[in-house]
Parts: sequence; structure tokens; C-alpha cells
Amino acid sequence: MPKHWLMKTEPDQFSIADLERVRVEPWSGVRSVFARFHMRAMTVGDMVLFYHSSCEPPGVAGLARVVRTGVVDETQFDPQSPYYDAKATREKPIWDCVDVEYVETFPFFVSLPRIKAEKSLRKMVLLKIGRLSVQPVTEKQYAKIVELGHTAEEERSERRRPAAAAKRVRARSSR
Repeated sequence: MPKHWLMKTEPDQFSIADLERVRVEPWSGVRSVFARFHMRAMTVGDMVLFYHSSCEPPGVAGLARVVRTGVVDETQFDPQSPYYDAKATREKPIWDCVDVEYVETFPFFVSLPRIKAEKSLRKMVLLKIGRLSVQPVTEKQYAKIVELGHTAEEERSERRRPAAAAKRVRARSSR
């Protein structure tokens, strides 16, 4: 059974559009032992919520899939890289990562405010440990985010209104 994850990236560095263009990319540059722990728990076929961070607003832009695990993170060996680690050697690498494959870009970006407003998502790790760049997501949370990514906010709020209130709104707007 595949697991579900949320992985953060800054869209000006690497966005969902970049992943769509290259198709498969190593999730390199992660330098948190907690995030590394989560990547080491991943298996081929696990699904990923592709999250744009350090932008306004942050949120889930689409989906990816884990296609290879145990990948050595090459950025740790490059002195020109911001992710260089002088303690890492080819014989004893410190950092590894996974390769992810593009699945889809959501028709509707799922912003962090929209996630926070959704009662069923209140227990997400994202809302408790905000800075963690790779984190687990439950199957129900994953399904809810995917649903939100395929539903415009206006459509959702319209469906939540009682039928009588929705009729009043339509009547007023047709005047």
C-alpha cells in the first residue's frame, strides 16, 4: 500500500512546472535529519503532494510519485552548491534523497489558508510543524487535498450553503 507525503519546494528554485518539464528529478538539497528520515521511509509508488513554499500564498500545486529511493544526493559533494557538506565523502555520503516523477498540476492551487480552513485537515503535520520540508500525510488528508485541487473555492462554498440561501443569492444576482 503506497504511503502519502507532502514535500516542499520554493517555486522560484524548482516548481511543479519545472517537474512537468523534466518529468523525473532527485529531491536533493534536503538538510534536515527529520526530513531525511521521512525520505528514507519512502517506497517506490508513494504519492507526494507537491507544495510550493516561501511564496505568497504557499500551498499544494500538484502531485508527484516516488520512482526511486536511496539516491545519493550529489549536491553534498559540490563546493559550489548551497547544499555542500564538507563532511560528506563519496565513500561515506551523509545525505540521500528520492527521485520523484511528475503526476499532475492541480487545476486549482490549494493555498495554505484554504488548507487551514478545512476542518478535516486540522491535524496535518503541515499545520503543526510548519518548517518540516518532507512530512507524512494520512490517506484521508491526501484525498482531501486532491479533492480541493480539483474544486474551485467558489464551487465548494456554493455547495455548502443551504438550498434556500443559495436560491436567495442567485435571485439577488439576477436582478
